[in-house]
This record gives sequence, structure tokens and C-alpha cells, in this order.
Amino acid sequence: MRKLLRFVLLLSLGLALARSAPAAEEAQSASALFALTLTSVDGQPVALAALAGKPLLVNFWARWCLPCRKEIPDLAAMQRRYAASELTVIGIAVEDLEHRAAIRDFAQAYEMNYLVLIGGVEGAVELMRLLGNRKSGLPFSVIIDRAGRIQSSKLGAMSLSEMEAALRPLR
Repeated sequence: MRKLLRFVLLLSLGLALARSAPAAEEAQSASALFALTLTSVDGQPVALAALAGKPLLVNFWARWCLPCRKEIPDLAAMQRRYAASELTVIGIAVEDLEHRAAIRDFAQAYEMNYLVLIGGVEGAVELMRLLGNRKSGLPFSVIIDRAGRIQSSKLGAMSLSEMEAALRPLR
């Protein structure tokens, strides 16, 4: 009888812990992103909730990150190619707001024709973790569908062909 009681207690505890842990569906949600308002390189607040319902390619980057610099032209190409189909490319700088002018100048020099926002170091790292980047490495890209679900993500630079393949299911 004690063994049965212990088993029931352990099973109940396990079920309670499972309920408190994020479900697979929640882990794939980009709701943490849509809850934010970040600052653009022009100093304007941007409520990311306004982008809900659109397919997104979100890229976390920093000026000092060489692989980030390498993929910027491909991100700009994706923005040019798919802007008409409502795809929005977003670059979130993993840098603090005090560097806004330098980030703005960098974005202009690298011809970043997509939405560039400043996430702050701590805030952007936390957001990356919530979106699946447990290592907090850069660059980190997330593909989000119209329903606000994460369809794929990649830690490390993405090639143009990898971006195309990741976006294919959204069309």
C-alpha cells in the first residue's frame, strides 16, 4: 500500500511540474517578442505588437560580431525580395541604447534596408533565450509565421539559401 501511495504522490508531483513547465506550443510562441516596445535607430519607439500577423525574419546581431556582418547583405536582399509579400525583416542590435548613434551609422554604412531596433544587451539576451537561444550566441535568427509561432531558428550566420529554405513554409 505504501508503494502505491508513494507512486501516486510522485505521479501527482510529476503532473503538477509538467503543468507548470512551458508546453511545447508555448515554447514555440513568439509572444515575448510581440510584448515589447523597442527603440529604432532613429530614436522612435516601435511596438512589436504592430507586427503580429505578419511573417517575420528576426535577426539578433551586434556591430562587433563578424558573422553578423557577413549575413547583413543577405538579410537586406531578403527584405528587398519579399517586402511585397509582407515579410518583415527585423534586426535587433544586442547593444545598449547609449550606442544608438553608432548603431544608426553602422546600419547606414551596411545598407541595412530593414527595421533595425536596439534591444539592449540584457534585454536582447533574455529575449533570445525566450525564443530558443539557450547559448546566447550571435548571430541568432528566428522565423515567425503569421500566427506568431516560431517556425525555425538558427544560431550562427545564415546563408541566403538557408534563409530561403526557412521562409519557404511561410508562403
